[in-house]
Amino acid sequence: MHRPIRRIALNTGGGDAPGLNAVIRAAVLSAIHRGWEVYGIRKGYGGLLGEDGIVRLDREAVRGITHLGGTILGTTNRGNPFEWPLDTPDGITVQDRSDEVIAAFHEHGFDALIAIGGDGSLHIANRLAAKGLPVVGVPKTIDNDLACTQVTFGFHTAVQTATDAIDKLHSTAQSHERVFVVEVMGRHTGWIALHSGVAGSADVILIPEIPYHIEKVCEKIEERYSDGKRFAIVVAAEGAVPHNGEAVYIEAARPGRAARLGGIAERLAAQIQERTGHETRSLVLGHLQRGGTPTSYDRLIALRFGAAAVRLVAEHRFGTMVALDPPNVRAVPLEDAVGELKRVPLDSDIIETARDLGISFGD
Repeated sequence: MHRPIRRIALNTGGGDAPGLNAVIRAAVLSAIHRGWEVYGIRKGYGGLLGEDGIVRLDREAVRGITHLGGTILGTTNRGNPFEWPLDTPDGITVQDRSDEVIAAFHEHGFDALIAIGGDGSLHIANRLAAKGLPVVGVPKTIDNDLACTQVTFGFHTAVQTATDAIDKLHSTAQSHERVFVVEVMGRHTGWIALHSGVAGSADVILIPEIPYHIEKVCEKIEERYSDGKRFAIVVAAEGAVPHNGEAVYIEAARPGRAARLGGIAERLAAQIQERTGHETRSLVLGHLQRGGTPTSYDRLIALRFGAAAVRLVAEHRFGTMVALDPPNVRAVPLEDAVGELKRVPLDSDIIETARDLGISFGD
């Protein structure tokens, strides 16, 4: 006989993504509909460890937030309770505080946790589930790199933001007869670069799944200039790698924090200008892709995910994640969802379409 659900908690972790507030609103209203109390843990697990607060979430707290970017609960990408960063006289070290999280969770009388996050956050949720915490995960990441779900909320909005930027660059690139290299997010996958690059009519798209040769990139650019199209747009995922080379990082890993990718656009721009002689500029879209109003698609997916997570809690189906398996949302094991990154398949129809359109991948 399952213990009845009376009080649940929500948290958001990792980088923010458009649609987080829509998930929160759907989960809160769905839980209240069942007569439950709902609380929000601030800043990931910080609220359970005394480094932030725990707030009551009622109808008024989530009124009018579906269209808002960000998260009303705050978030952090330095909140792993298994590797909690601590300042010491000898520098930053890490400590396993996962047992404290579980103890605090039970002290507050929570019956379940809905963890909303990406690959890193759901890895944490999966480890907590293995220690007995009743968890249901919701897949959030603009990178779209979580397995077992067709799409993660936030991805569609990030692609739209990147595509809008690429559209705007076409006119200035043509006016000044320049090459522009646009760096987009995605970490070690190329979903954003591929989708926005094809939609935005880029000439070259560089993704981590296809190591590039700088000579091939320049060859495509020279081809355009020879044809009288004296400008070019290159879209590069932040984790793009040259053949027999490595990704570019702007910050090395340190205790409690992973290394930060970035700088590929600047490097490529210098290499392209040196080899071709064409004036080349770089643009890093960065956190613009995380912010702003979610598209209607991301709002709908987020609302469906939030409501589905509450249904799984009601059924005591813990250790699972909600996932889009068109046309339905279903439950998948958390362990499977975080088992490996969902990378762009090399036989993807979108890659084939890009090649048919004459887009180069630098290979």
